[in-house]
Amino acid sequence: MNRIDFQNFCSGRFAVLDGATGTELAKHGMPAGVSPELWVCEHPDAICDIHNAYIAAGSNILYAPTFGGNRCKLAEFGLADRLEEIVAFLVKTAKNNAGNRALVFGDIAPTGRFVEPFGDLPFEDAVAIFRETAAVMAANGVDGFAIETMMDLQEARAALIGVREAAPNLPVIVTMTFEASGCTLTGNTPQSALITLQSLGADAFGCNCSTGPFEMAQTIAAMRPYARIPLIAKPNAGLPKLENGQTRFSMSPDEFAAAVPALTGAGASILGGCCGTSPSYIAALSSTLKTLPVPQLTSPAVSVVSSAREIREIGKSFTVIGERINPTGKKAFQAELRAGKLDMAMEFAIQQQLSGAQILDVNMGLSGIDESAMMRRTVALLTRSLSIPLCIDSTDPETVEAALRLYPGRAMLNSISAEKERLEKVLPIAARYGALIIALPLTDNGIPADADRRMQAVDTIIAAAAKFGFAPCDICVDALIMAVASDPGAAWNALELISRCHERRINTVCGLSNVSFGLPDRPLLNRTFLGMALGRGLNAAIANPLFAELMAAVKAADALLGNDDKMAKYTAFATGNTAEKSTVSVELAPHEAVKNCVLAGDDQHICAKIDAALAAGYTPEQLINDVLIPAITEVGEKYEKKIFFLNQLTAAADAMTKGTGYLESMLPQADTAGENKVGIILATVKKDIHDIGKNIVATVLKNYGFNVLDLGKDVPAEVIIDTAVRENIRIIGLSALMTTTLDSMAETVALARTRKLDHLQFIVGGAVVDQEFADRIGAYYAADPMGTVNAANRIIAAAK
Repeated sequence: MNRIDFQNFCSGRFAVLDGATGTELAKHGMPAGVSPELWVCEHPDAICDIHNAYIAAGSNILYAPTFGGNRCKLAEFGLADRLEEIVAFLVKTAKNNAGNRALVFGDIAPTGRFVEPFGDLPFEDAVAIFRETAAVMAANGVDGFAIETMMDLQEARAALIGVREAAPNLPVIVTMTFEASGCTLTGNTPQSALITLQSLGADAFGCNCSTGPFEMAQTIAAMRPYARIPLIAKPNAGLPKLENGQTRFSMSPDEFAAAVPALTGAGASILGGCCGTSPSYIAALSSTLKTLPVPQLTSPAVSVVSSAREIREIGKSFTVIGERINPTGKKAFQAELRAGKLDMAMEFAIQQQLSGAQILDVNMGLSGIDESAMMRRTVALLTRSLSIPLCIDSTDPETVEAALRLYPGRAMLNSISAEKERLEKVLPIAARYGALIIALPLTDNGIPADADRRMQAVDTIIAAAAKFGFAPCDICVDALIMAVASDPGAAWNALELISRCHERRINTVCGLSNVSFGLPDRPLLNRTFLGMALGRGLNAAIANPLFAELMAAVKAADALLGNDDKMAKYTAFATGNTAEKSTVSVELAPHEAVKNCVLAGDDQHICAKIDAALAAGYTPEQLINDVLIPAITEVGEKYEKKIFFLNQLTAAADAMTKGTGYLESMLPQADTAGENKVGIILATVKKDIHDIGKNIVATVLKNYGFNVLDLGKDVPAEVIIDTAVRENIRIIGLSALMTTTLDSMAETVALARTRKLDHLQFIVGGAVVDQEFADRIGAYYAADPMGTVNAANRIIAAAK
């Protein structure tokens, strides 16, 4: 099956996926704590029986049992060197059993690590890991791929790129897990994830796991206005509960089926089940689908870019693209870049976001530096710390590819001209990574003299882009404004081009400050031209958002043009109830710069900022107690309020660790011995091999002053309790991700009570744990890392 075949397969019909595999394998005898992939290789009849039951229930797409078939996960069982053997056997087994009764997609799941720029797994290593597994799957006959249960958009991107490089013609569907907050664990919104991945080449996108069908319907509905590809829903059978030592889910098959109309009504046309959904659930779902209309794809003509956490729709209201991260004419910035530093780039970025820019243009074009490497570093730095999308600004194909490949969103690309070399070398790169392109009406003969010939150049770019799948809404035309000081007709030609594009519903952008170059009172000319261009239909400008008068004009224009609902944004701006009213100072006070490194998760520059603060007279004790600790506390508060997300929390923790470690080396040794810190044991319980959540909790606890003793994963209850007694530690944190290991958590607490160790206090958490379960076994419940910190502090307070 190729990608076109898959589109036809999904057209005008529901596709039915399978349900839970792990719990069904457990019913067939698979013990906890083993490699599921190896166990299925040793018991192939089990997966054949399960797949046969799902086919009988109505599934027409099955997942091969390769969920943990990547090098990272297999290495946990010492099986990395058997990857090809294991994955090939599993795919062949599933394919031979299914025959022509159902399609078989290779199942690809997370590595268990966070990917650059948000984690320690280099992006190219992640791509290679997924490419390796996908190549084996493709060689053994899978019909397509299902990338599933992704918690982080950047890892999903790495997986999709890896699969595409291994098997460019096979279909790939992608699903991510969205929490009750509406975001993934790392703060990715459904809209940003959809826009990023469909632009990158996913053939269908949606959700699996984490929630039941009614909650998932809300997530699907949020995606639908931007969806050009089919939407997927693979929910759990409600919420897990532990009853008499057995995990049960809150919904029956009939109740699950009763929720299906909510999913299809929200826009899902590819449906299946996740945790708790046995073949009886899929049978009920399949039966219900026969009574429902298939939702139609509308392929909305929206021009939208995204970061990992935000989207920006061009044309909905006026978009300001911050221009300041560009070394042209900035001698101090040039010197920093040549020295390999990015402090000013970061400061410019923060300034512009606070001043109201919705996108940031990033240009590293400077002699004497490696533009590609510097661009890549800058993209990594900015995306770790900021939420708004980026515009990659370069004429160098290598630089463009390096930036677009790493960027965890859908970037804008500045720019593609009608020059033959740009169309041949840069346009394919933009298509490969799904960028929204700025079309520059420049030809091999130079700048066209009038609007007619510039429009011809635009049409040339549009036609070339269409061959790569770009629609007009994927293009934003640069009005090509030149300096009126040297060409009095420059403004008129640009305005004419804006009008013609507006008539054809093509969005436009301009480099606003170009118009006034070489003339006095440039801000006046810029504002005046902006007003004229807005009247012609200009949608965006690359400009300096620190000019308050310019931003005021933009707010007023949006209000007057009906792009500001109830004029709320203008009113807030005009009455001073917004941070955008005034410009932001470039220079932060030394201690504020240290604090900002923690808030921004900037571990690269925190030591240098600490040095500056020390030189300004701050002591190490002051910086730790009055700056770093309040900063990480603020991060925790923002995380609890869902202003910050997991990647920001861990990045802040990394910066905090580096900063405190640097300062503690300057303190008397007695102050850093840690004898007064409270100890806490962490462990993933017996039979559970998942530890990424526990590892994150450990990092956060350390940064809140706890001594953490991490026992690892699959830890027996006796080892946990014996260690607590031996080390005289009274707080124990237990983690479980699998519903089948909740009993191990309960057994650990029960063992302490049986041994009369009532002073031991337990904190439990994990994807399958809730408050009710914690109450039942007599433990504190923590929904996230900050919840663990808070629970530990409550235990300490209660003991005083």
